[in-house]
Amino acid sequence: MRDASVGGRRGSGGPSEKSSDAREGAVPNRRAAANGLRSLLRVPPGGGNVRLRAYDPRATPGGPPGKREAREAVPCARDRLTVLQERLFAQATAGDPRSVLVVLQGTDTSGKGGAVRHLAGLLNPAGCRITAFKAPTAEEKSHPFLWRIKRALPHAGQIGIFDRSHYEDVLAARVRGLVPREVWEERFETINSFEASLADDGVSVVKIFLHVGYDEQRARLLARLDNPCKHWKFTPDDLDDRALWPAYQKAYEAVLNRCSTETAPWYVVPADRKWYRDWAVGRLLMEHLELIDPQCPPASFDVEHARKRLLGD
Repeated sequence: MRDASVGGRRGSGGPSEKSSDAREGAVPNRRAAANGLRSLLRVPPGGGNVRLRAYDPRATPGGPPGKREAREAVPCARDRLTVLQERLFAQATAGDPRSVLVVLQGTDTSGKGGAVRHLAGLLNPAGCRITAFKAPTAEEKSHPFLWRIKRALPHAGQIGIFDRSHYEDVLAARVRGLVPREVWEERFETINSFEASLADDGVSVVKIFLHVGYDEQRARLLARLDNPCKHWKFTPDDLDDRALWPAYQKAYEAVLNRCSTETAPWYVVPADRKWYRDWAVGRLLMEHLELIDPQCPPASFDVEHARKRLLGD
């Protein structure tokens, strides 16, 4: 398995460095055609030694040459996903248990909400289950941390999309000191076991880390301050979290290293370029549906008899 960094790493530098090649990804695109975007962005099982500083958040591995080409690809992607989603639902009516769960994680302004809107625009909403996880409520805190996650899982034939997820319990809980170290340390193995059980139950888990750069985050936060219609999206807590950037990067590295498995791998999607982020998220979902290869079940009735009855009306 190739490292997720192919086409997306840089040799050195801190979080504020950016690539000057606006067309980066043209060469990896040919490789993606043969091996799929999954092979380009996947974090190997066990993670190895992932360091986010080595990943360029402005890279476009395997992607179209630019924004215009990415937008032109949307109708084709929507058509293909429509077929795959319908087949996934159809086979569930015949008892097939399989479903898909897309998990979106990333720091503030990485574009989780934008990615959700993009996916929702590609899919039939009747077959989707979208959940945005906020700080746990009093009721949720009274249960084990996976309780609220299990309640939001997609049913057979559905596509579930999580805006944040159970990983907040080893990210925010760790960085903000909400629970002792021994508690969040134990949760890594609990999460791996949980996701393995999901795979056993027919759930394809697609975990996507939206990797936004330090400078790009500043620009996006400033844009919110400059637009009165975006003030509702901003709180002083955003600045507090930004001040904890190194701690969050370290926490995300631990997640990628410890929770990328054969059955539920992580994918690192560079997110500075919104058009690439959306294209990559849609592409990853499409590739996982194609791996499932859902099929419409055979008719449970006499098709020709039904046809004759209609023609004889």
